[in-house]
Amino acid sequence: MRSRPYKGLVAVAAAAALTATACTAQDEAQQKPKEKTALFKSGSDISYQKYGKNYPTTKVKDVPGSCSYESISRKDYSGQTLKIISHAVPVIGEPTQLHAKQFEEITGGKVEVVNVPFGELHQKILTPLQAGQPAYDVMFYPSLWIGDMAPYLAPVPEKYLNTTGMQDVTAAYMDVATWDGKVVQYPVDGDRHYLKIRADVLKDPKWQAQYKRATGKDLKVPTTWTEYQDIAEAFSGKDFDGDGKKNYGSAEVTKRDDLTFSAFISRAAPYVKNPDVKGGVFFDEETMKPLINTPGFVRALQDMVKAKSTWAPGGANFGLGDEIFSFGGGQTLMSYSWDDAFIQAQQPDSKIRNTVQAAPLPGSTEVYNRTTRSWDKKANQAAYFTWGWTSAVAKASSHQEMAFDYLCFFSNEANTALDLTIGRFGVNPYRISHFAPEFWEKQGWDKDVAKAYVDTLSGMEENPNRVFDLRVPGVNQYMSALANGVAAALAGQESPQRALDGVAREWAKITDQIGKDKVQSAYRNVVALEDES
Repeated sequence: MRSRPYKGLVAVAAAAALTATACTAQDEAQQKPKEKTALFKSGSDISYQKYGKNYPTTKVKDVPGSCSYESISRKDYSGQTLKIISHAVPVIGEPTQLHAKQFEEITGGKVEVVNVPFGELHQKILTPLQAGQPAYDVMFYPSLWIGDMAPYLAPVPEKYLNTTGMQDVTAAYMDVATWDGKVVQYPVDGDRHYLKIRADVLKDPKWQAQYKRATGKDLKVPTTWTEYQDIAEAFSGKDFDGDGKKNYGSAEVTKRDDLTFSAFISRAAPYVKNPDVKGGVFFDEETMKPLINTPGFVRALQDMVKAKSTWAPGGANFGLGDEIFSFGGGQTLMSYSWDDAFIQAQQPDSKIRNTVQAAPLPGSTEVYNRTTRSWDKKANQAAYFTWGWTSAVAKASSHQEMAFDYLCFFSNEANTALDLTIGRFGVNPYRISHFAPEFWEKQGWDKDVAKAYVDTLSGMEENPNRVFDLRVPGVNQYMSALANGVAAALAGQESPQRALDGVAREWAKITDQIGKDKVQSAYRNVVALEDES
């Protein structure tokens, strides 16, 4: 694991923050909050119950500190308006709205939240920033957009870097928040892809015997994509719930304009991330030649095409929400992507609560070596840190202190403890304390379920063979081209090789349009994260 990058950067971040805004001294004075009497006592019980029946009745303690309910409620922002843009409800958009409402209640300030569908979010944020007229003070967006956003973001000031919550963020997610040595994104989420599976089915003697008869193999948690496919095929169309309805083998994010590119990278990771080969997964770091059509990626797309037979009806057009509810609702045996499907399965009213298990992404029995242009015959598994939601404050905002206080409050220990347990929120573990099994056992999780979950997530932090997202200027264009290629192969319009050859050509054009040196400079940040063990 990397050492925390912000330890030696606090002075740099603080100095940058002082010059990050074009506000006059009068403007700065106007954005400072007044002090008032706290509305909460230290250590008060915190619950979302009053906001509606769709929120848990769980109560947690307000953890003392500068981001706590008690501390933030001492600040009077009356007369000031904070403007926020976030993703559509529910994923990240709903907690943005909820915490905005709470922030208004306890500070007296006004908070306006605009929720935007994923496909429009990048443009809605970046276009005003590039025009020098930011429409929002606070922005929530996928962290892989940092290459586009970084020039317009205010570095996180020292006092926020020193909060207990920020100090608890894992090294990997402080890396994700950092650009050119400065922490410019405020961590609010930690996303990884991993395997989710119905443990009750795998442990059922009836299904174990049936699988053994059909395949000659023991039924167990798959450790390779080949094993995943074999199990998915064996259980697709079976009623393993006993409710008279068919179940299916695999739920995957396949919708072209949703997040298909991330699902594909999960499948590709063990075939393309060779621990013995440095210098980039998506491009050759030195030449910037795209690697997206090399044999490892092609093998992964062949696997994904084959998997179609294991999907539920409509599964060829599943967005993230569909995948969450397909696995989380018990329709499918397995899925892989973000935490949300697993958390959905663990909701108090879920019919499959405490019957599920988390495990590392499937690996492979061989990995492509692009140096020798041959396959290395060895077991390989790669952890995939797939962007994650993040937040940031516009450098040109005239309400920076209010903005950072909102993010500090959004991510305080009490709010995060509650947000993590609501599957639709899209807030997943990103602090060291989130990897304690006891935290999840307190939410009603069985001990074995909690242990497998935290071991899977913490194991990714410790895995030296890791894949990070592209994180370069124009990343949306690159990922859109990749999604188009994957979709063409899944629809049978092109072979996996031809589809990815087309993606490689598009990537080369995008690099030329943006500028090879500019993309290469940013890409080296990604390679440094991946190559450092």
